[in-house]
Amino acid sequence: MLQNPKTIMHIQDPASQRLTWNKPPKSVLVIKKIRDASLLQPFKELCVYLTEENNMIVYVEKKVLEDPAIANDENFGPVKKKFCTFREDYDDISNQIDFIICLGGDGTLLYASSLFQGSVPPVMAFHLGSLGFLTPFNFENFQSQVTQVIEGNAALVLRSRLKVKVVKEHREKMTVQNGIEENGVVSANLEKEVGKQIMQYQVLNEVVVDRGPSSYLSNVDVFLNGHLITTVQGDGVIVSTPTGSTAYAAAAGASMIHPNVPAIMITPICPHSLSFRPIVVPAGVELKIMLSPDARNTAWVSFDGRKRQEICHGDSISITTSCYPLPSICFRDPVSDWFESLAECLHWNVRKKQNNFAVEEEEF
Repeated sequence: MLQNPKTIMHIQDPASQRLTWNKPPKSVLVIKKIRDASLLQPFKELCVYLTEENNMIVYVEKKVLEDPAIANDENFGPVKKKFCTFREDYDDISNQIDFIICLGGDGTLLYASSLFQGSVPPVMAFHLGSLGFLTPFNFENFQSQVTQVIEGNAALVLRSRLKVKVVKEHREKMTVQNGIEENGVVSANLEKEVGKQIMQYQVLNEVVVDRGPSSYLSNVDVFLNGHLITTVQGDGVIVSTPTGSTAYAAAAGASMIHPNVPAIMITPICPHSLSFRPIVVPAGVELKIMLSPDARNTAWVSFDGRKRQEICHGDSISITTSCYPLPSICFRDPVSDWFESLAECLHWNVRKKQNNFAVEEEEF
């Protein structure tokens, strides 16, 4: 028996995570699914409630207000004038938002995550899309639900994100006149290495490395804390958070992990091996993915389905758990919401029940 008290593990109850405000929230970012006419009325009702009844500062993306149904609505004009607008990749609003409200499907939550590459405000997501696994709130009683959030009466689940660093060998194409260099060597296009290009991303669901348009198998090496653990030969590999385990990874045969579990999942996509099973590794490790030296083609990578780009020989993708999770506001609590989403959205373990044996009447 271990007697050292330092070896005792203390497990936090997921239901103990609660939303608390240091001061009453004053600003809210409203994210609305673009090009969806069914969301226009809920969007207008929510904005009127936030601005006129709660006197809050509402931030809205500029392209949302360019919708003709909003731009030409004269009755909505006085409310629209109170909005603060921003443009993605141009304006930094990370230090100006107290909490976020999403109207749409799971994609709106992923988009909200992409806007905040550092600390993320609490997110309240309304189910107005197609799937809604990550959006637990129904819009019918939005006034009372938003009021409870403003008052701090809500549970939270901290959805871990992935910190991803892409390092690319910078190749500058130098055109040689007449295809001949000064030393007489024939070369039409010469790639000259002049440095490295580094990009960083915060990812909520998954990083997907695939073979892209090539007909060849992808051939990528996966390192864990600097050690080569395997080479993926197949259509690609998915590195996902517990939140992303119910997305693309689930379709590729992975297990589904509750978002409170600190882990990273590695799932092959159609591997050319009968024994390559998905694995779960601790959240603190660092993964690195590179093209194998003998790979026949390049690979492609995307981050939550965005920022898709080509990966060539010498490039690397480093992945670890981010220190900036996404605080998702729960409808009830983290456990109940998750199992309800499994049942309602994915129809988990739905089966017609087996009949019991008929009890024969005893003969007297």
